[in-house]
Amino acid sequence: MTLKIIPLGGLGEIGLNMMVYEYGGTIVIVDAGLMFPEDYMLGVDYVIPDMTYIRKNRSRVAGIVLTHGHEDHIGSLPFLLKEINVPVYGTAFTLALVRHKLEEHDLIESVALHQIYPRDRLRIGPFEIEFIRVCHSVVDGVGLGIRTPVGLIVHTGDFKIDHTAANEMKTDVNGFAKYGEEGVLALLSDSTNVEKEGYTISSDDIETTLSNVTAGRKGRIIVALFASNINRIQKIIDIAEKQRRKIVFNGRSIELSVRIAKELGYLNIREDMEIDVASLDEYQDQEIVMVMTGSQGEPMSALARMSNGSHKQIKIKKDDTVILSSKFIPGNEKAIANIINNLYRRGADVIYEKISAIHVSGHAFQEELKLMINLTKPKYFIPIHGEYRHLTLHGRLARKAGIPPDNVIVAQNGQVIRFDKTTATLQSEVETGRLLVDGKGIGDVGRSVLKERRILSEDGLVVVNMAFDEETGIIIYGPEIVSRGFVFETETGHLLRDAECVILEVVEELPPETENRVDKIRKKVQTTLRQYFFYTIKRRPVILPFILEV
Repeated sequence: MTLKIIPLGGLGEIGLNMMVYEYGGTIVIVDAGLMFPEDYMLGVDYVIPDMTYIRKNRSRVAGIVLTHGHEDHIGSLPFLLKEINVPVYGTAFTLALVRHKLEEHDLIESVALHQIYPRDRLRIGPFEIEFIRVCHSVVDGVGLGIRTPVGLIVHTGDFKIDHTAANEMKTDVNGFAKYGEEGVLALLSDSTNVEKEGYTISSDDIETTLSNVTAGRKGRIIVALFASNINRIQKIIDIAEKQRRKIVFNGRSIELSVRIAKELGYLNIREDMEIDVASLDEYQDQEIVMVMTGSQGEPMSALARMSNGSHKQIKIKKDDTVILSSKFIPGNEKAIANIINNLYRRGADVIYEKISAIHVSGHAFQEELKLMINLTKPKYFIPIHGEYRHLTLHGRLARKAGIPPDNVIVAQNGQVIRFDKTTATLQSEVETGRLLVDGKGIGDVGRSVLKERRILSEDGLVVVNMAFDEETGIIIYGPEIVSRGFVFETETGHLLRDAECVILEVVEELPPETENRVDKIRKKVQTTLRQYFFYTIKRRPVILPFILEV
């Protein structure tokens, strides 16, 4: 028998991470992530992997293993668990986030969640999985040592190597080195930051920078970051304590993450330091630090509402200092820029990554990636977690680190990587892809719907109302034309009157005795009006003719 590794998401894209490990009659799934919609996905809430392969093989799935608690690794878990009911394994912080997610989907009572710890070993059928601590921008991240009948597979998850991190947060370099001594058949390694030379900035450097930019500020300090970045939140707490400031956490997601982290002992904050947003007026501005989400320009985040003046409890003041302590995710630049501009308009000073080193990535740079290869000494190398250029560049890096070119496997979603004890091959693809989630609809928004939404957003809508006498075929109502979103109503007069004439010409061309006359008029009106509007104003609005016989 052979081992199959099948990526269902996360190869060729940032997000959607989902990997299938299959041997004989047993399947183990590693991670179940989502990605946020791209610009052209109008109205879509988020994107999840196509789970057709899982659905077809649900009887063989024995468990789901999670590496950490970021949305691109756990976000599609509720949708997966609606397809299969199997145990889920993860660390304490990861499962706490999962538990909240399952409660929102009314799944918490039906799913078995099993907490694991670094260095634990878990037996699932022919797989023995060991969990190994990795440092990332969320606490409780782990990589996986997966022992199979054909050899040891190392799956890093998202990681970096930061020797200044707290001991319980450091990547277990010795553990990975032991895998190398044991003999690693294949290393699957995070490729996200392969374009970055050198090493990631240390967390100590970030703390120093944050201390320097906040020291001596007269007004309030407002920090926006990812809610799951508990390490960064602890640094901000430490800085606030040194500067004798109180701290406020504002926003649903950040309040949830802080509550979970405090319960698990990952955050240390004196009780007298933390205050409620309702108590802000009881303190002077120079005594306050606020921590919230909104660093990516999310329109409903606390920071976005503060920037446009719609936050009910917090208003931006002249001497406020706002720090966006995260990387600008591609696609969010415009929304972030709008928030920064609005904050400046309201008198705040804004500090962000382009003007100060106030963020450190959770993903390894080139030298750390090479170190992981040298520690584990794999026979085969498979880059994961990244767009196709990242995977390609990581493959080149592995070859420079001594992996034979034929042993570097740059795979894509759906391709089956098959291992026996001596060789590895890329074989036929399984069905995979993306499902768009829109409200409660899953997968019912496809290309045609997105195309219609794009046309509506760019070219607008024209509705034609008209009624015929069923016996005589004479028009008894209309044509009435209503336009939305493509011409201002005050400018539509002659344009819509001319369009009415176009419709009447269509009607005249089809005499009352024409078979299926109404259907033919409806189709002809759509085609002719589309041509007319493009000719006159170079627009292609959606044409909706409502034509009845009465």
